[in-house]
Amino acid sequence: MKRYNITVNGSAYDVTVEELEAGAEAPVAAPAAPKAAKAASPKAPAGAQGGVKVEAPMPGNVVDVKVKVGDKVKNGDDIAIVEAMKMENSIPAPCDGVIASVNVAKGDSVNTGTVIATINA
Repeated sequence: MKRYNITVNGSAYDVTVEELEAGAEAPVAAPAAPKAAKAASPKAPAGAQGGVKVEAPMPGNVVDVKVKVGDKVKNGDDIAIVEAMKMENSIPAPCDGVIASVNVAKGDSVNTGTVIATINA
């Protein structure tokens, strides 16, 4: 069996996958309930969670990440560029601070509410 964290529409789920042998029938089970708290992105360095989350305001594709961990940012500075419906949208810093984690990379798909980065204000 293998365990995975899966995020669907911003809700994190802890799932266990069991490999079946050829010809075996899969057991029928009720859907798992979402976790109470969202799981941290695996791309975020351990212990580097910032106090302010910068979230994607809409679903789209990350076309550029403008910051890296340790960068100082001011309110309104670009954190990333997300393309949605063939338009590029700047994702600004909501406050002054230092980038604690960057949770996406160029080419990633994001949903509304996906944490792009965290800032220590």
